[in-house]
Amino acid sequence: MSEPRIVVIDNHGQFTHLEGRALRDVGVETEILDNDTDPDEIDADGIVLSGGPSIDRVGRCSEYLDLDVPVFGICLGLQFIATELGGRVESGDYGGYADVDVRIRGDDDPLVGSLAPETRTWASHADEVVEPPEGFAVTADSDVCGVEAMSDTDRDLYGVQWHPEVSHTERGREVFENFVEICR
Repeated sequence: MSEPRIVVIDNHGQFTHLEGRALRDVGVETEILDNDTDPDEIDADGIVLSGGPSIDRVGRCSEYLDLDVPVFGICLGLQFIATELGGRVESGDYGGYADVDVRIRGDDDPLVGSLAPETRTWASHADEVVEPPEGFAVTADSDVCGVEAMSDTDRDLYGVQWHPEVSHTERGREVFENFVEICR
């Protein structure tokens, strides 16, 4: 079986290139594309919606949700998926980047279910999902945020509030490996 090809959509965040690197490090072909790329030009088995500074600057991301491939939103990418599909995002009480211990809710989620029941992550909570869209299960929470991760396995849509691509996050590589498995 050949390895999937995964595209990282650049939403102008500071960690986009680290996300691409993390995927290459797990052995998959990866390309970083600007968020204004025509969806017809995207040839991928999966898409990562990167973090970024503003939900108002996500270009054509809404069109990428319709490409019939798994989509994984990281930080702003998670928040975009939530708002685009009818959930709600609000300013967080804690803001800035910090270590956050997330609680994984069960082991059946294909993206985060393999992580330790409590996993240390690096996250920003300037904004956060406060109400996931219909069809999504909350797959991780914390004392800081009620929706640290969410999944809709029927539509292959996933997201995390934290940054699995940074070294401060425990088992971040495993999250990317799990997404690669989803894309297979």
